Amino acid sequence: MAVRRQGPSPLLALPALIFFGVFAIIPLFVALYLSFTKWSGLGSPTWVGFDNWGTLFSTPDTFRSFGLTLLLMGLSWVFQTPISILLGVFLSGHQRYREIFAVIYFVPLLLSSAAIGIAFRNLLDPNFGLFASPGLEWLNLGWLGNPDLAFYAIVFIISWQFIPFHTLLYQGGARQVPQSLYEAAALDGAGRMAQFFSITLPQLRYTIVTSTTLMLIGALTYFDIIFILTQGGPGDATRILPVDMYLTGFVGNQMGLASTIAIVLVLFGMLVSLTISKLSGFTRMESQLDGE
Repeated sequence: MAVRRQGPSPLLALPALIFFGVFAIIPLFVALYLSFTKWSGLGSPTWVGFDNWGTLFSTPDTFRSFGLTLLLMGLSWVFQTPISILLGVFLSGHQRYREIFAVIYFVPLLLSSAAIGIAFRNLLDPNFGLFASPGLEWLNLGWLGNPDLAFYAIVFIISWQFIPFHTLLYQGGARQVPQSLYEAAALDGAGRMAQFFSITLPQLRYTIVTSTTLMLIGALTYFDIIFILTQGGPGDATRILPVDMYLTGFVGNQMGLASTIAIVLVLFGMLVSLTISKLSGFTRMESQLDGE
């Protein structure tokens, strides 16, 4: 009599489902309810219907914050992706000196966003920072206090923080590329550059999709480092939607409107993720290993 093999019990997923429901699903529905109310954070919410939604989409500041968020997503991807791919492919080698470089490159992963924000705020201080040193005055442009430069300084700092994470993804992806492909290409006379563009990049396509998704969705959650560095300023030069949500709710005491912004962020994040998966064919991902 054949013994029927059974997989893991569905009950093993119950604790994770409960945790996800309590800390994700329930707060999401609470925020959705509050988006239809007027509430200062004290007392009882007052039902106002779609007033918050009308206010949100009729305020020029909201569209500016949304535009800055899109710009942050785009610039982060353009700046981080090429560097992460090159570093990841370089560090995928097993030479000892590359492993030493890997340790150095991954140091930002050990630091919290708050620590990074405080460190760069002091480094870029126009009076006592790094560029106030003799010989570097020409770089002392008030990076965080200049409305024309603050946003790009934020992009650089965020990229410095997260490039190591995406490098780690590409390092793992590059190590999964079958060596037989490189050996065959070398026999055909293909050089390093030709191998990179003809073999490595195509084999990393699903890693690129994963990294891109995490990078773009992550740009919708940047708050702590921006708030520590600029608090959305100078003016509103770095007031992206997460910062706008905080300032609206906890500074402007408009929790209902802030909840509306939160729901917009969730919906937009889902739209971006689904669009990337659909256009890239990520849902039809197949193994790229030899013999599979």
